[in-house]
This record gives sequence, C-alpha cells and structure tokens, in this order.
Amino acid sequence: MNTFRFGLQQSNWESLAQLRDFSTRAEDLGYSSICAADHFDDQWAPLISATAIAASTHSINVGTLVLANDYRHPVVLAKEIATLDRLSGGRVELGIGAGWMATDYESSGISYDRPGVRVDRLAESVTVLKGLFSDEPVTFSGEHYRLDAQRGTPQPVQRPHPKIHIGGGARRILELAGREADIIGINFDMRAGAISPDLGPNGTADATLEKLAWVRAGAGDRFDSLELSVTVFFAMVTDDRSAMATMMAGGFQLEPQTLLASPHVLLGTTDEMIDTLQARREQFGFTYIVVPGAQLDAFAPVVAALAGQ
Repeated sequence: MNTFRFGLQQSNWESLAQLRDFSTRAEDLGYSSICAADHFDDQWAPLISATAIAASTHSINVGTLVLANDYRHPVVLAKEIATLDRLSGGRVELGIGAGWMATDYESSGISYDRPGVRVDRLAESVTVLKGLFSDEPVTFSGEHYRLDAQRGTPQPVQRPHPKIHIGGGARRILELAGREADIIGINFDMRAGAISPDLGPNGTADATLEKLAWVRAGAGDRFDSLELSVTVFFAMVTDDRSAMATMMAGGFQLEPQTLLASPHVLLGTTDEMIDTLQARREQFGFTYIVVPGAQLDAFAPVVAALAGQ
C-alpha cells in the first residue's frame, strides 16, 4: 500500500511575491505538490505558474490538475512539460483530462465535441506524449493527430516520462486512466459541462467504489502499481462535523451522513480528519490527497501527522 502524500490545488495569485511565499511555505509544511487547474476565467496560466513555483522551491512537485487536452496540441505540450521537467530537476506531474467546462469552449470558440470524441482525442494525445518523451522519432496517424518522424526535444529528466495523472468521473476516461496513467484522479462525472447540485450523488462512497472498479478494469494487472488520488474540494476544520454536514448537505442533495462519507468532503477536528483519511485508504485506496490552496495552514497538522505514513 502506498504511503500518504498531500497536494494543493492553487490557480490564482496576487503577485509573484505571493506565489513564492505560498510555495515555499507549502514546501516547508511537507506538502508534496502544488498543482493548477486549467480554465479560461480569472485563473493564471497553469504552466507558467508551475515554472515560477519550481523556480521558487527545491523539492515540492509542480504540476497541473488537470490540463484540458483540447487546449494544446500534444507536440506543443510535450515540449512545454519536458522543458519544465528539466528546469525543475524532475519534479513535474502532468495532470491531463478530456476537458469538461462548456463555458470555456463556448467563450473561446474551441469545438465542444461530445464526451466520447474528447476522450478518444485524449487517448491519442497520451500516446503521442509518451512517444515524444522517448528518445525515438514519433510517426503517428490517428483520427485526431498525425506526426511524421517528430522528435521530442528536450527530453524530460524523469524516465520514461513525467508522472501522468489522468482524472475523471465517467467510465471511459477512468478505464483509459487505468490503462495509461501513473496517478488516477477520481472526480465527479462532469459530462454535463457545468457544476451543479445534481453532482452530489455522483460523489458518494458507493459511486466512488464503482469508479474504482472501472479503473481496475482498465488497469488489469497494473492496478496495484497505480497511485490513487482524490481532490477533497471541501476540507474544513470544525469541532462539530455533524452540524457542518447538516448545514452543507442540502446543497449536495445528500443526507448528512452520506455527505460525510464522500471522499470529496473532509470535515472535523484534526484527529477526526486523520482517522477518516486512514479509513478511506482502507476503503478506497486513496493515498494522494489534494486540498484547495486556501487550506494550506489549516490542513497542515494533518499533513504533518500522515505524510509518508
């Protein structure tokens, strides 16, 4: 069983100075990674931000959670990721998904194809990326990408490639993740293209177990070598987790106890959070836990207690 490690998802910064202070504090507190999302709203550009984080730190991983595949051609992305891996000394985690936020596509004019097409395109992209991270020229002829003896330069530090983190919540993308990724991110099923209260039932413990079965089906014999990750979107320190769950449950269309059992929610005292995460490792196998950047300090005692355990 893998040991615990903890990441932060942070996509907005007030200044370079604030980015540096946040990043060095995260490193000092024992967090394993800082990763940025990838949307066209007020978030900063994820790969440029990751470069600045890498330049401000020494050991913490930098990455994306997750890039929308449709926003970058894989030849361009391979060069960007390999360059970042070289500049960071091999600290990159490449989080990538099929893309989901309809408003991003609509406002930018990027074609918002049906989910199956986007997953197919992601599958081709991952094949191209892995090829370009190797030492051999890549010739590829797919439905979405075509390469003719294209070499990937520079080459990344990590071999055979930086860790690939594929996240999602539907069957096809999680089976793909099981086949191709190093890190599996279990998320809500975002095929509707927007966040809404209807997503609540898709994040329950039972729904999560079904998603993990899809990962296992895709992974086959390699399942035990995978790192299973979950983003805890709602991580709040409180002395009364039941009252907090009761207050929040209606917004998720869930009963309070069902909400408390969701791996995307973590409420309670530090000790209760520690016990909950240990129980979830036994239940689901999650060892890579990502929390919002706003929880940097409040969640630090949990990191101190469990990181590496």
